[in-house]
Amino acid sequence: MSRSASAWVSPEQMAALHPTSAQMLYRFTDSSTEARLNASLARAVKGLPEGSLTGAQTHLTLKQAFSALADSYLPFVTLFGVLGLLVSTLIVGNVVSGAVVSGYRHIGVLKALGFTPNQVVAVYLTMISVPAVTGCALGTLAGNALAGPVLKVAFTGIDVGRAAVGDISPWVSAACLVGMPALVLLAALIPALRAHRLSAARAISAGGAPRTGRGLRVQRVLGSTRLPRPVSLGLGQPFARPARTLLTMAAIVLGVTTATLSTGLTSTMVAYGNVGREDAGARIHVMTGGSGDDRTPPRLSDPQIEERLRSLPGAEGVRARALSQANMAGQTQPVFADFYRGDDSPYEHTIVEGRAPVAAGEIVAGPAFLSQRGLKLGDRVTVGLNGRRITATVVGQLIEGNARALEATWESFARLAPGTPATEYTVRLTPGADACAYAEAVEALDPGLRASVADSGNAGTTTVVTFSAVFTVLLALVASLGVFNTVLLNTRERRRDLGMLKSIGMTPRQVVAMTVTSVAGLGAVGGLLGIPLGIVAHCLVVDNVGVVDFPEHMKDVWHVTGLAAMLLAGVAIAVLGAPAPARSAARMTIASVLHTE
Repeated sequence: MSRSASAWVSPEQMAALHPTSAQMLYRFTDSSTEARLNASLARAVKGLPEGSLTGAQTHLTLKQAFSALADSYLPFVTLFGVLGLLVSTLIVGNVVSGAVVSGYRHIGVLKALGFTPNQVVAVYLTMISVPAVTGCALGTLAGNALAGPVLKVAFTGIDVGRAAVGDISPWVSAACLVGMPALVLLAALIPALRAHRLSAARAISAGGAPRTGRGLRVQRVLGSTRLPRPVSLGLGQPFARPARTLLTMAAIVLGVTTATLSTGLTSTMVAYGNVGREDAGARIHVMTGGSGDDRTPPRLSDPQIEERLRSLPGAEGVRARALSQANMAGQTQPVFADFYRGDDSPYEHTIVEGRAPVAAGEIVAGPAFLSQRGLKLGDRVTVGLNGRRITATVVGQLIEGNARALEATWESFARLAPGTPATEYTVRLTPGADACAYAEAVEALDPGLRASVADSGNAGTTTVVTFSAVFTVLLALVASLGVFNTVLLNTRERRRDLGMLKSIGMTPRQVVAMTVTSVAGLGAVGGLLGIPLGIVAHCLVVDNVGVVDFPEHMKDVWHVTGLAAMLLAGVAIAVLGAPAPARSAARMTIASVLHTE
C-alpha cells in the first residue's frame, strides 16, 4: 500500500543482490497514536550507529496520506451541505405557509363539509409529502450515481494507492430517503397546525375577520415615539406573526452568512493569488532547449544566459530554477525537487512556518508533501539524485505545494548534480516595461531560448471567487424570495387593516414605506446575526483545507467597512423581496378590500 518496496525475495536472493540499505517492518503491540509508535520505534533502533535510520513512516501517516485530498474537500462539502439543508427547510416552510394562507377558503370549505381538524392537517402534510418523497428518491439516485466518480477523484493522484470505490453503503441511501422527508414534514408541521386551529367561518372569510392581541403592545409603544406613523406601523408588524418572522429572519441570516463567507473567501483567495506579485512589474518565463519538437540546446552557457537576461532593458531581477526528479530513502516513488538561485527569493511571502532554506541540506515543502510523509519541521530525510545523496533537514513549510514536490537551495543542487545548468529563468521587469518586447529580445539572444509573459491570474483564485459569487447570488435570491413570500402573506392577511388605513388617509407611498419598513428591520437584525456566523464559517473553511495552509495575514480579512457592508447586505436582501408585494398592496382600492364587511 505504501509502495515503499517493489518485490519480495528470499534471504538468499537478498544477500546475492548486495543491497546498500535495508527496510525493516515493525508491528508494535501499542500502535494507537503517533507518539506511542515513535516511542516504540526509538526503543527498537536504540543502539544503532548515528545516521543509520534514514527514514520512517507509520501506518497512521499512511492512512492520513490516503485520505488527504478527500479531507481537503470535507469543509466545503459539509458547509454547503448544511446550507443546502437549511435552504430546503426554508423553502418548504415558506411554500406550506403560503399554501395555508392562500388556501384559507379551501380549508373552510373542507371543514364545512365535515373534515376534522386532524384531517385538514393530513391534507396539507400529504400535499407537501408527495413531491418531497419524489424529490428525495430522485436525489438519492442522482447522489448514488455521482458519489462514485467523486470519490474516485478524491482518492486519486496520491502516492499511496487508489481507493476501490464500490456501491455507496445502503444506510446512506436509507438515511436520505427517510431523513429528508422527515425534515420536510417537520418544516411543514407548524403551518399545517395553523390550518388545524382555523374555524370554518374565519377560513371562508379569507382571513378578513378581525384579530386582536398580537403585537398590539409593541404597536402602542412604537406609536408613542416620534417615528413617522408608516415607519412605526411597519416596525411593529413582525411581532404580529412571530413564527413567520423567525422563518423570514432565518432566510435573511442565511443570505448574510453566505455573503460574509463569500466575501471572506474572496479576500483570502485574492491575497493568495497575489503572492509574489506585490510589485506592479510583469514576469517573463524563459525556458531553455526550445519547445515541442524543436529541442535546440542553447548556445550560451548557464552563466551567460543569466548575464544577458540581466543586461536587457527593463530587467530588474532574475531567478534561475532547476527541476530534477530525485529519490527519498525508504520510498520507491520519485519526488520532484526545485532548486533556486538569484534574485527575488520565492519564499518572501510563501513561508507560513519555519524559515526559507539558505544552505545546502535544507529543504521546504507544502503541507500536502509533509503530511503525506509524516514530516514536520526539524525532521531529516535522505535525498538522492544521479547516484549522489545528501541528508536534508526540513526548515520551513510553504503555503501550498505539490504532494510530490520539495524545494531546496542551489547549493544542495551543486552537491547532487554538480555542473548541471538551470532549465528555467524568471525575469521580473520594472513597472511599466514592455513585456512583449522583452520576450522578443530574449528569443533573439539565442535560438535555444523560449520566452513567454507569465499569466498574472490564478486559476484556483478565479474558481473559488466565481463559485462563491454564484453561490452567494443564488442564496441571496432564495432569501429574497422568502421575504417576498412573507410580505405577500402579510399583505393578504391584512387586507382589511390596509383598507381601514387607506380609508382614513394613508397614501399609497405610505403603504409602500410601511411594508418595506416591516422587513428592513428584520434585515438589520439578520445582518447582525449572520455576520458572526459567516466569519466562523470562513475560519472553518480556510483552517481545514489540507492542501493549502493560509498564513494569518491572509485570513485576517475583516474590517469595519467590510462588516458594515455585510450589515447593509442584510437590509438589501430583505428590501429586495418587498417592493413588488408592497406596490400591490398600495394599488388595492378601499372598495375591493372592504366589500365583504
